[in-house]
Amino acid sequence: MAVDLESLSEATSGAVGALISTTILYPLDTCKTKYQAEVQSQGHQKYRNLSDVLWEAISNRQVLSLYQGLGTKNLQSFISQFVYFYGYSYFKRLYLRKSGAKSLGTKANLIIAAAAGACTVVVTQPLDTASSRMQTSAFGKSKGLWETLSEGSWSEAFDGLGISLLLTTNPSIQYTVFDQLKQRLLKKKQSEKMGSAGVDSSPEALSAFSAFVLGALSKSIATFLTYPAIRCKVMIQAADTKDETKPAQSKPSNKTVSGAIHAIWKREGILGFFKGLHAQILKTVLSSALLLMIKEKISKSTWVLILALRRFVLVTRGELKSA
Repeated sequence: MAVDLESLSEATSGAVGALISTTILYPLDTCKTKYQAEVQSQGHQKYRNLSDVLWEAISNRQVLSLYQGLGTKNLQSFISQFVYFYGYSYFKRLYLRKSGAKSLGTKANLIIAAAAGACTVVVTQPLDTASSRMQTSAFGKSKGLWETLSEGSWSEAFDGLGISLLLTTNPSIQYTVFDQLKQRLLKKKQSEKMGSAGVDSSPEALSAFSAFVLGALSKSIATFLTYPAIRCKVMIQAADTKDETKPAQSKPSNKTVSGAIHAIWKREGILGFFKGLHAQILKTVLSSALLLMIKEKISKSTWVLILALRRFVLVTRGELKSA
């Protein structure tokens, strides 16, 4: 029971952190996604810089459209982070219990993170696809979640599933780097505290600033290593968007990995695979850092709340049985 409760605490705090960070950074995410989805056509580019997307929204008086699809994105973020953190925490504790090890090694951490990521992708892929289509729609013309998903077949709702599974290496790298750096930092702080006090003390927790820095660093490394696949996934998911203002990239051939790769290579060259990398790093680093910072700060409160709820349920059950 303790394992489930601790996993639930990790999942809840992670999901709440994702919800808050996603909402704060959503306009940046919309600009980034529209910028990534465009492929240069015959030397013409609608968006030459990330700021061009923002300026289009301002000039057309569609600033609020930067939030189109926010509800779907929040739902996807909450569910994905809940499933991921629950799966990661559960698999981690299961591994430690079965193996008898005191801590995870890098290899085991990567495998566990990848397994949790794969479970997350399968559950949330339709929401991820719908969110990308909403964000890449013309400003003011985004449709609702159900209408967006029902435009094509249900199999199309899983567009990019294969490449999304490949991208499970992104959070695997991120959280492995974060976890290893966190353990080293906390171990150092704990040893210093024990040395000064001369006795065992309560476990240390990361400060908000430390969690932010470690989150930013770990996400930057993961994003750089996996970015070409990220760009291809955005193009695949946005291919079905019915937007007459889009250039020729929204063709059915772009709905496959090979089609997306060919379109980028032919029209933009090798550097095209890294178009929007700075925007991706800016958005994901800020989002991840905020998420992990919020998660670290509310994890203790979440744990106390879950224990209180558990105690309340047990007491209630006891009173019902005695009655």
